[in-house]
Amino acid sequence: MTWAPFYVGNGIPRDVELGDPPPWRTFPRKPLHREFQPPADLIRAVNAALALRRPLLITGPPGSGKSTVIEQVATELQLGDVLRWHITSHSTITEALYRYDALGRIHAQRLEGSSGSDDIQPFLQMGPLGTALLPTERPRALLIDEIDKSDLDLPSDLLDVLERGEFEIPELTRYREDTVHIRGWGRTEPQPVIKGHVQCIAFPFIVLTSNGERDFSSAFLRRCIRYTMPLPTVESLRNIVAAHLHIGETQGPSVDTLIEQFVARIAVGESLALDQLLNAVSVLTADGAPEGGDADAVMELILRELSRV
Repeated sequence: MTWAPFYVGNGIPRDVELGDPPPWRTFPRKPLHREFQPPADLIRAVNAALALRRPLLITGPPGSGKSTVIEQVATELQLGDVLRWHITSHSTITEALYRYDALGRIHAQRLEGSSGSDDIQPFLQMGPLGTALLPTERPRALLIDEIDKSDLDLPSDLLDVLERGEFEIPELTRYREDTVHIRGWGRTEPQPVIKGHVQCIAFPFIVLTSNGERDFSSAFLRRCIRYTMPLPTVESLRNIVAAHLHIGETQGPSVDTLIEQFVARIAVGESLALDQLLNAVSVLTADGAPEGGDADAVMELILRELSRV
């Protein structure tokens, strides 16, 4: 990466070469399964979830690598592309299972008239959770990201689906044809659904992440394998930085100092994310990196505590 004063603030047009971005900011986004450095206890928690066919609930601060572990597991076990459900306060279990465009179907019927097709198939699509529960011999990998951001009722709504591994599509239970092929989420090809009933054969590997901003019911927790991300250490962060930036074990005194300061700030309760550290190290080791007071000012911008406005 190159650090240079690309923008100088004089409004004069000029040719500028921006150089290469950091490895984690190239597009299309590349999976980070090779760079991820899982703690030993997390490996045990993953294996417990796989053996028991239970979801894995990982709690930790933002940017601690909670959502990256599933990419590594899916790659190692050849589970295919990771299905992703990013939770907001408006997320519902229905949208995660399937989506039905009722208005689109009505509009199509009006355009085609009474003699037109009544095919429901083009107006249905599986959601990420519904796709993960389709009957396949190999389990799919599903990330349910930031479950603590959900409406209060959503974890409870998930209980029956996660316990039984099945659900119904009411629009199909009343449909004239027994078998309908429905598009899956992401790159998943259309799959047959018989009489509106979806039943998994291999329970998916599900990772739920939480930033620890709310509590969950005991009924929900007992259905999960739970793991809390540990506080980072200087040694673990050195390994992570080396894996992401490929700068070797000897990273230089300035990088070591930055890592030690980062760990010390987290230890006293400051809210910082791992990608902030990676950004800071990337700038510090770039060609033409800022020095002296400029370096201090840039580091302050990059490593600003997340709880500060």
